[in-house]
Amino acid sequence: MPFPVTALTPQEAAHWAARSGLPLPADRHAAVAATAQHIQSVVAVLRELDFGDTPPAAAYRVGEEKSDAAV
Repeated sequence: MPFPVTALTPQEAAHWAARSGLPLPADRHAAVAATAQHIQSVVAVLRELDFGDTPPAAAYRVGEEKSDAAV
């Protein structure tokens, strides 16, 4: 089920930043809201990816990959 991406208003960005202990100057509210919106849209696309049989990163073994690059 896809997660809805809702717009974050500058006031909400300021609220959540203050709640996290990171008070923002008023001139940063809109920029932080826009950045958060962008991050949410990218994460929404990543959530739609089907990784199927891809093992988790913990299953990766360094040095076991086969190099097939031509020089």
